[in-house]
Amino acid sequence: MNIKEASNILKLSYLRESYEDLIEESSNLNLSNEEFLKLFLEREVERRKNNGIARRIRNAKFINKKFLEDFDKTKYSLELNKKFEYLETLKFIDNKENIIMIGTPGCGKTHYATALGIKTCMKGKNVLFTSVPNLVIELQEAMSKNQISNYKKKFEKYDLVILDELGYVSFDKTGCEILFNLLSSRNDKGSIILTTNLNFERWEEVFKDPMLTGAIVDRLAHRAHIMDMSREKSYRMEDTMEWSKNIWNICKSSFP
Repeated sequence: MNIKEASNILKLSYLRESYEDLIEESSNLNLSNEEFLKLFLEREVERRKNNGIARRIRNAKFINKKFLEDFDKTKYSLELNKKFEYLETLKFIDNKENIIMIGTPGCGKTHYATALGIKTCMKGKNVLFTSVPNLVIELQEAMSKNQISNYKKKFEKYDLVILDELGYVSFDKTGCEILFNLLSSRNDKGSIILTTNLNFERWEEVFKDPMLTGAIVDRLAHRAHIMDMSREKSYRMEDTMEWSKNIWNICKSSFP
């Protein structure tokens, strides 16, 4: 049995792919057997750690990859920046607290929620990203197949669930009820980040029934950080205005 075959059996991906380079590096550095073994183990652990992060990010099903380093916090209030500082410690997940981000389209809700989700994946925790309309569709499909209990168990295994875009689509009574039951079953078992373009008083437009709306708000807002992310201009609007300005300047220079 050669090194590659043994690596396959033991699932040592770094050794399988890089053992020749590793031996050459060890020889060049004149490492002892113990130092060589330590170097190999460090590289293998680092590879597994990175593979785990990549797998968790892939399984989370983020629409786009967004990072906290790319999020411009200077455009938000001092009060929000204090909340950002706490949330980025990820202690809200350990404490099973929720986050509700309210604001107009393009104000940065989804970017920040995704960035928190990716950081959570990098810390070894499991995340699910989905839109609220897609979640309701999946719930209805699971119910039609008599698999709603299995879906709830799967839902509860996530350390963080990010529910995007509440407010763009309203639901029928059945959709509202199964969504409420799912959120209730997760209550105090794991964190939820919800993004919405509607203030609480307008949630009845989505859920129709005032009693059910109140119950859903109660479940989500319990132990939650409520964040008004609205600004005078949205990120997308600012980007569009900047793009338009650049195009206009190019046109002026090209056609005096």
